[in-house]
Amino acid sequence: MTGLTDFGARMTRIASEMRKESDDTEAALRSMTKFAVDAIPGAEYATVTLVANGAIETPVMVGDLGGEADRLQRELGEGPCIRAAVADLTVWVDDMRDETRWPNFAAAAADLGIRSMACFYLYIDGDDSAALNLHSTEPRAFTPEARQLGELFAAHAATAFGAVQEKQQLRAALGSRDIIGQAKGMIMERYKLDAGEAFSLLARLSQDTNTKLVDVAVQIVEAGPES
Repeated sequence: MTGLTDFGARMTRIASEMRKESDDTEAALRSMTKFAVDAIPGAEYATVTLVANGAIETPVMVGDLGGEADRLQRELGEGPCIRAAVADLTVWVDDMRDETRWPNFAAAAADLGIRSMACFYLYIDGDDSAALNLHSTEPRAFTPEARQLGELFAAHAATAFGAVQEKQQLRAALGSRDIIGQAKGMIMERYKLDAGEAFSLLARLSQDTNTKLVDVAVQIVEAGPES
């Protein structure tokens, strides 16, 4: 229990660091993956598997062998990482040479030298899903305690990752508001309209051209004032 308590305190500190230091989601994922390899017993390599709009991606990896494992799963359409990501499960493989759930992947992964894996569902807000995956060249590398630590790690990391996403969304919203305000000001000056009329003109342009309002605003600002 002491080990879990210490690990939880460490994860709280890591999550705080990720919120402070990460400026984008890729950086947050990279930090999380690196921390996982350092913190969880048995882990030699790690990846994040992202399932978005039906496509399977590996945005971050620690170690080429982990990346190769993800590549195999993308090509074969099967494997523990995909299963954990789409089914909200913790999935582990004690020994690839004895694995029967994904026979094609298991045989190919064993040939690469991967012996055991532990994959943890990583909650991402929205329709996308993801898994944090740990790999080892040793069979039965992930003990029950290591799996428990991995689940705790994934829960904390998802919280930090969500905070980074919220920060990005807020920045994007503020940026959109600023650019729309600039465009509105230019329209008011150019056509001698008040603020409400200028915004209505922007909205009409957006509707008529089937273009997002913020994109219309960007076009106006980039075009600049009339000479």
